[in-house]
Amino acid sequence: MRLFTPQAMREADAKAVGLGYPSLLLMEAAGRAAARAVLERFAGRRVAVLCGKGNNGGDGLAAARHLALAGAEVRVFTALEHAGDALHMRQALRAHGLEAEPLERWQPRPGEVVLDALFGTGLSRGLEGFWAELVGRVNAAACPVVAIDLPSGLPFEPHVRATLTLALAGLKREHLFHPARAACGEVLLAGIGMPARALERPDLPELLTPRAMAALLPGRPGDAHKGSVGRVLVAGGHAAYTGAPVLAALGAHRAGAGLVTVAYPAELRLNLPLESVRHPLESWSAGALAGVRAEAAAVGMGAGPLAHAAAEAVLALRLPTVLDADALRPELVQAYVREGVPAVITPHPGEAARLLGGEAGAVAAEPLEAARALAERFPKVVVVLKGGPTVLAWKAGEGLEFAVNTTGNPAMASGGTGDVLAGVVAALMAAGLPPWDAARLGVYLHGLSGDRRGRVGLLAHELADALPEARAALERGEVRAFWAWGSPPGSARG
Repeated sequence: MRLFTPQAMREADAKAVGLGYPSLLLMEAAGRAAARAVLERFAGRRVAVLCGKGNNGGDGLAAARHLALAGAEVRVFTALEHAGDALHMRQALRAHGLEAEPLERWQPRPGEVVLDALFGTGLSRGLEGFWAELVGRVNAAACPVVAIDLPSGLPFEPHVRATLTLALAGLKREHLFHPARAACGEVLLAGIGMPARALERPDLPELLTPRAMAALLPGRPGDAHKGSVGRVLVAGGHAAYTGAPVLAALGAHRAGAGLVTVAYPAELRLNLPLESVRHPLESWSAGALAGVRAEAAAVGMGAGPLAHAAAEAVLALRLPTVLDADALRPELVQAYVREGVPAVITPHPGEAARLLGGEAGAVAAEPLEAARALAERFPKVVVVLKGGPTVLAWKAGEGLEFAVNTTGNPAMASGGTGDVLAGVVAALMAAGLPPWDAARLGVYLHGLSGDRRGRVGLLAHELADALPEARAALERGEVRAFWAWGSPPGSARG
């Protein structure tokens, strides 16, 4: 499943028509889905349908007809100009005795639901004049708003603030990335009969789904033992940051590592999990780690000014490594590239800006572009750009892999959750997953654990403790994508 741009969705529509699928059927299916969403979520409420000039308006006209046929009390307001499929929907509405009024006449009524079918994904600039004023009236009406495809006006200001948004055929960037995501309210994905071939776009970012992530879970045979399911080395810690390597170790344990060894400066007193193996060091050197048995490592958590030495010591072991926190320095990442040692980097926007020589605000504003830039700068290194949502990228050869996580929530915005993630990804690499698979699955499980415990005040160690429960739910097929809705053909169920 892919994350679509407006242009990519227009191309999918055209491809569907080129395959012989009538565009009118797509509009009819979109209208039926919108009507169903309103009827299910706001049963018994009166509905005002606001329809624009284009295809989004045509979807609204089709929805108005289906709402009326289902017995809902409907008022329809529309732009005067219609053509093509939208005109056919206007004529079908009239055939059922429903006349549309000009949009200028709409005034909100108490208890009414507004169905926003003004604009879809095709806007190239912000709304002005009458349209901006109309959006302002919708937002001031204190009515529930259901938006078809996108709240009208996005990604610009002003825009409708929806209670629920029904994404058509595929999710778009605004459905996942803030600040636009906040305007969408609840997001549901509706299959509208688009042929699967029309939606095949391997060049677009992959959306991490329950079904795809469950397929990556490493198995555990009946004769497994602690040495056969993955051993992890966690390297970090400094006088001011004694908790970070502890949380990374806990993440590795809870993600299924058979054995976790923690290397740290000998003068520190770490409150490690009872199950961890302690490896205190007088100094960071390859020789000091030579006796450690591990299949993967995580380095940098809380290492402070010792991060450079710690990362170089771990690099000498040539283990697949997660570079996190203080180890996220350009010269260290380049060393892994130069030596050909598999690596995953897990920067937040500030750390990504340091790696790119830019500004954190620019990274946060354009995370997909920033992840691409990191993957281009550090080829064969898997990039995990943490955020809401997290973006993953990896350049192997000429191709570039992209993925966007679909789990996680703002309750995870607390100290130490990134350290837990480093341990999780390292544990999955130690279990035998390639770095790209380990990063995708690790990010997904980490976010899923946060979703299952997602209340403000969530602590990092509580997030780690939820990992086995999250993994078990994923294995049992109990996890549904946040946008999943009912079970109509083409709907997104993981």
